[in-house]
Amino acid sequence: VLIAGLWFVNLVNFMDGLDWMTVSETVPIAAALVVLGLLGNITPTTTLIAAALGGAMLGFAPFNRPVAKVFLGDVGSLPIGLLVGWCLLELAYRGQLVAALILPLYYLADATVTILRRLLAGETIWAAHRSHFYQRATDNGFTVMEVVGNVFALNIVLAALAVAATAISSPSVQALLLCAAALATAWIMFRFARQR
Repeated sequence: VLIAGLWFVNLVNFMDGLDWMTVSETVPIAAALVVLGLLGNITPTTTLIAAALGGAMLGFAPFNRPVAKVFLGDVGSLPIGLLVGWCLLELAYRGQLVAALILPLYYLADATVTILRRLLAGETIWAAHRSHFYQRATDNGFTVMEVVGNVFALNIVLAALAVAATAISSPSVQALLLCAAALATAWIMFRFARQR
């Protein structure tokens, strides 16, 4: 649990490389967590943390709008990763592991695949790079607004799938929802990796 938590905190920091990127990831996750809290899937305290985080990100968004005047940096992205990770950990602990995996799936997939690819290529993983799928998208002809718009739309879909996964107790249906989330995420990553 500790290693997964540290990984997730750093993962949010790795992925915060475009204006509005962490906003487009965190706001849908926070909104879904609030809904899940209202449905009794997380504690009231965790629901309040998710609501506060979502509100803070909405308040930050106008200042981080491309071209940004304010950035999160390590001081912002690391605590956000800690808070989101804590909320997701509680969701999983309360029996909703599939939902806890679906909600942050884009960040999990992009960061993990990128780091594994760099390790296999013999690259130093902590050195600066532009290998994340969202970074490759801007190199491949997507505007920053198109990238964050795609990520935001994907995260709305992932949030809906996560909420559905908590409402349906059938393991086979939950597996199908997780597969649907993985396919949607892979499709966005595939689009980002291709030249327009």
